[in-house]
Amino acid sequence: MNILNASFASKRSVKSSEDDFSNNGIGIVHFGTGAFHRAHQAVYTHDVLAKNGGDWRILGVSLQSTQVADDLNGQDGVYTLAIRQENGLDLQLIKSIASVEAAVRSKTNIFRTLASSDTHIVSMTVTEKAYGIQRETGKIDTSHPAIAHDLENPEDPSGIIGMIVLGLKLRKEQGVKPFTVLCCDNLPQNGDLVKQGVLDFAMAIDEEQLADWIGAEGAFPNSMVDRITPATTRDLVEEVSQALGVKDRVPIETEPFSQWVIEDDFVTLRPEWEEAGALFVSLVEPYEHMKLRMLNGTHSLIAYMGFCSGHKYVRDVMADEKLLPLIKNHIKAAAQTLKPLEEIVFDEYAAQLIERFKNPNIAHETYQIAMDGSQKMPQRIFQPAVDALNKGLPFEPFALATAAWIYYCRGNHDNNAEYALRDPRETELLNAFKSGKTNARAIIQAFHELPDLIPGELAKSAEWLKAVETGLADFLQH
Repeated sequence: MNILNASFASKRSVKSSEDDFSNNGIGIVHFGTGAFHRAHQAVYTHDVLAKNGGDWRILGVSLQSTQVADDLNGQDGVYTLAIRQENGLDLQLIKSIASVEAAVRSKTNIFRTLASSDTHIVSMTVTEKAYGIQRETGKIDTSHPAIAHDLENPEDPSGIIGMIVLGLKLRKEQGVKPFTVLCCDNLPQNGDLVKQGVLDFAMAIDEEQLADWIGAEGAFPNSMVDRITPATTRDLVEEVSQALGVKDRVPIETEPFSQWVIEDDFVTLRPEWEEAGALFVSLVEPYEHMKLRMLNGTHSLIAYMGFCSGHKYVRDVMADEKLLPLIKNHIKAAAQTLKPLEEIVFDEYAAQLIERFKNPNIAHETYQIAMDGSQKMPQRIFQPAVDALNKGLPFEPFALATAAWIYYCRGNHDNNAEYALRDPRETELLNAFKSGKTNARAIIQAFHELPDLIPGELAKSAEWLKAVETGLADFLQH
């Protein structure tokens, strides 16, 4: 028995299914076995295995790191889910991950599993910058390091798109149906975007017949995911390990709330995730917009205002009486840009968000949320701002969020201590801010002139530019 299993068995306060799933086969390959996956998709899959069984264990793939593979494999894929309730910490043993492969070491087992007819789903949480797909066109970015490498080495790819294409090619050559590609990253129409990138890559390596086969036989359902998941800290490792009586190297801390909305479009079999709480729908986009604008957009505002105000955690920002009204205004403005949803009352969802952000037991760092702003701001802030302007709705909260992000992009605190933006366009953003020196209007102009970032509708709007300038000038002064 795994040492974590043995420890859990002796703890009354810890939930664990009796089955160890060791006899259940692998049916899913997941790229990006990071914190969010282990707090979300792996948990849903664990719950389905505990309830219904089936060959739905997960082979995790780490594209860059070896640490997560070593840590999880050292625990037989078993780890602790630590749910921060108001009245304390609930611990659950998650056992849906069979093992994790570090792609930088070897890809043999990865492609063996991708090609297997037992594998029905390939899912991913790798963040947008890992794909190398241009959001506006769906075309691959040939300057992206992984894309460039894989175009030259299509039989030994290192990036997510190249590896998916090779996996599908191996299946076609063996007469096996495609696997369903399920993107779980926070991207608008994420399944459609990945499908376009996969088809474009296949065509770029002269695999027209493969592209036609994927387009006709494959499936790339859109999905929307939601669960606040802070990065694992040493304090969490110590807290969980002390509770267990044995060290867990990779526990995951999260909130009680979890949501997964999935387009019901699969090639073959799939886990019965609906029995674990997932919602299968014909159109994901309305739910996606709700989450991206009301939750993620507000999270970005909280991150940039909070970090620049010296607040380390989201909960600290929510306790700031000066900032809380601005946060509530943003959620309200975001809701006004949305189309009604039968299953959702936006006022209730907004109230729920406020309580989730306030959770005093969740240590979600503003600096963590602030990373990759250039990849997140377009769908979280800029597009709802365009919609608000076109519909005559309040747009000022989006201008404030934009000003806060631009102020964050200066890259140094008030005491001049520098911090990394952790953004793929970091150099551009830093230079844009420096080019305007301390003049808010000049800085705003420089940011709106950056290519493929802020929509032209906003750059041409005098009232928008004035609102952003007013916010930034206030930040610069105070």
